[in-house]
Amino acid sequence: MSQLALPLGHSGPDHPETIVIGTGNQAVADALTAPESWPFRTAVLTGPPRSGKSLLAHWFAVQGKGEVIDGADSGDETALFHRWNRAQEDDRPLLLVIDKAPWTIALPDLASRMGAALQLEIGAPDDAMAGDLIRSHAAARGLVLGDGAPAYLVPRMERSYPAIERIVAEIDRLSLERKAPATLSLWRDALDAVQGPEQGRLL
Repeated sequence: MSQLALPLGHSGPDHPETIVIGTGNQAVADALTAPESWPFRTAVLTGPPRSGKSLLAHWFAVQGKGEVIDGADSGDETALFHRWNRAQEDDRPLLLVIDKAPWTIALPDLASRMGAALQLEIGAPDDAMAGDLIRSHAAARGLVLGDGAPAYLVPRMERSYPAIERIVAEIDRLSLERKAPATLSLWRDALDAVQGPEQGRLL
């Protein structure tokens, strides 16, 4: 499992100590390590909910790679245009994180600058990355899962970042509630609770 380490103080159930790197975000992670290659030293990052956009942006910032504007698509466009100009003057890479693509920009000057920027998008996790994310979220909670948990859960669950978090959270809740280890019966009950018995037992 490939990971990027986050600084101390940013771990917990919603923010693991590490960012799992897999097929869904490998290209993004690679691009964030080399901002000097970006057009106009600017990149726009988007991806599905809970996919780690802000965590990757935070890693980028604390590594001293450049400046980050999270939620750029909800900010004032004129102010954002001035921020872009300052970054150009300072020769400092600028990473803008947005919630949804395409980003509709009313200000023509800003639209042209963002259109010329490197466009980065986090994709859905494949089986291997989903399994690594299950392990990572469990570790952040101090939840001990059996070795077979990802192999059992991944084929039976919705393949999305929020669903992975919900399944692990439900296993943790059931384990604490029942004072029982997180074994097969809890994995199955967590799937039933989150997705419904029909969906959770299709395979």
